[in-house]
Amino acid sequence: MGERIAILSGKGGTGKTSLCAGIATALAQSGEKVLCIDCDIGLRNLDLSLGLSESGALSFLDVCSGRYTLSQAARHPDYPGLSFLTAPLNCEPQDIDPEAFRRMLQDARGQFGYVLLDAPAGIDAGFRLCAANADRVVLVTAGDPAAMRDAAMAADTLERMGKRQVRLVVNRVTKKLYSTMRLTVDDVMDRTGLPLLGIVPEDPDVTLAAAFDTPLLRYTQEGAAAACCRIAKRIQGMPVPISIR
Repeated sequence: MGERIAILSGKGGTGKTSLCAGIATALAQSGEKVLCIDCDIGLRNLDLSLGLSESGALSFLDVCSGRYTLSQAARHPDYPGLSFLTAPLNCEPQDIDPEAFRRMLQDARGQFGYVLLDAPAGIDAGFRLCAANADRVVLVTAGDPAAMRDAAMAADTLERMGKRQVRLVVNRVTKKLYSTMRLTVDDVMDRTGLPLLGIVPEDPDVTLAAAFDTPLLRYTQEGAAAACCRIAKRIQGMPVPISIR
């Protein structure tokens, strides 16, 4: 059976969606069969980070309703093992039938090695829907005080939901900023109360790759792309050292 992994953040602007796309493509590049689902209803942008803005992908609601099957999800042209479902339009998170969503993800576990859920930022209905159906959670934060405060609140919410497999990724890291703030990644871990899964540097190539409708890992193999590959390996259980480079 595959694993369902929710990619969450306590606030917007942490780079959660680009990180989700980077991890998904890194897993697919390593030979894994991956389903990536954009659950951010109303602000769906995962297709841009995956380089699939012209794919005409089905929404996960199309599959939940039974009109289509998981086998009809959009296939990535560069990563044959990567499939994609986008978020529906004209819909609110609270309108999603949680049982139909659960059944779809349970079916996905039988067909894919990893199912990545790009959840809406914040701790509202979409966050809870994705977290409730995840085997593991990756909580994404930046190093600024507002992001850390919101990440700590999100971590508390996950604990109250009974989620134990939660790991932290500190994204958009610059050594200069951390030095100026006298802040270390250990401080971020202390403030959120979560173990660290990875560190991702601030990288302009993330924006450039999306602008050219190209997956980050096809655009470059350095910076944030390399960090996503390291995180993917840790998710697969490989002992890869954590570093900023």
